[in-house]
Amino acid sequence: MQNHLQVQSNRIATIDVLRGIVMALMLVDHVRESFFAHDPVADPMALASTPPALFFTRLAAHFCAPVFVFLTGLSAWLYAHPASGPRDASGFLLKRGLLLILLELTLVNFAWYGQWPPATFYLQVIWVIGLAMLVLALLHRLSLRWLAAIGALIVCGHNAISSWRLAPDDAGYVLWTLLLQRGYLLADGALQIKVSYPLLPWIGVILLGYAAGPLYASSMPTRRRCWLLVLAGALALLMLVLLRGSNLYGEAQPWEQGADALTTLMSMLNFSKYPPSLDYLLLTLGGAALLAAALEGREHAITRYFATLGSAPMFFYLLHLLVLLLLQKLLVLLLGANHGSRWGLESVWQLWALALLLLTLLYPCCRSFARYKRQSPRRWLRYF
Repeated sequence: MQNHLQVQSNRIATIDVLRGIVMALMLVDHVRESFFAHDPVADPMALASTPPALFFTRLAAHFCAPVFVFLTGLSAWLYAHPASGPRDASGFLLKRGLLLILLELTLVNFAWYGQWPPATFYLQVIWVIGLAMLVLALLHRLSLRWLAAIGALIVCGHNAISSWRLAPDDAGYVLWTLLLQRGYLLADGALQIKVSYPLLPWIGVILLGYAAGPLYASSMPTRRRCWLLVLAGALALLMLVLLRGSNLYGEAQPWEQGADALTTLMSMLNFSKYPPSLDYLLLTLGGAALLAAALEGREHAITRYFATLGSAPMFFYLLHLLVLLLLQKLLVLLLGANHGSRWGLESVWQLWALALLLLTLLYPCCRSFARYKRQSPRRWLRYF
């Protein structure tokens, strides 16, 4: 019994640590969007106008959404297969998915822009995770082989059709925009709605995450899990090297030889996120698989720190957005706007420093909430 509990503890800790790491990187990126907005980053990035420090800061943040969506699928499998025996996850997935969509349309949009209703509703990552969970609620009863096959087909195949573009007056424009084409659902009038995260590729990612759930079953030996994670990560990165090196498939923007090795490397790693290209997902999910294997069984102060962050993901997400909004308004009030109507930082190292400071300040709140969530009998808290 003691060994079984230890395996369960390590499994949960590993997932939470990985989630906590990408949440910390997300905070860095959102500090950039709030306090470095005067130096905008395109998708894919414009290398001529993006200095290396800013490029690699943004590149680090690329890991956030894919890892979070993948772990959402994996966590759904764990919910459906507790130690007490299998249970139906449909209700949980439906309710949580609808809650995420509601939060995106209300609190999240307010926290980003500080006004309600906003001039434009942006349908971003929380929205797309919610929609992906609704799709998973419909499909999760399929066999894991089918889910893995469908997920792999979407992830690997969507680049073949992602270049197709529809105009707003074309038949099917709304559906195509929701699935694969970043753009406006409503562009005119008092209410504007923009899809920032097209859904289709993220369905593939959440299905792959669910299909990977048995890796973290209590019956899975630790060494075998690590071996499979390393194998999956290595194969993904090898596929990335072959596809990107040949400019054959997987990314709409080909890489080009630069003036030096660093510029060439930046060109090779310059992937599209909206929607995420195959190369983008191979890099992020492949790298995450290797990191998950490396984290297995590692327990020290740093991993416990990130595990705490990862155990309260939605609480952290909402809290950090509200803190960034409040801090931006407070600095404008006290110091005045120095970049248009906003207060901004002057260098990339400063945004990393600010993110580290905010991470330090937000950690006790996350730790307290995570402890409260574990001890409270209130069932709704598990959605956060």
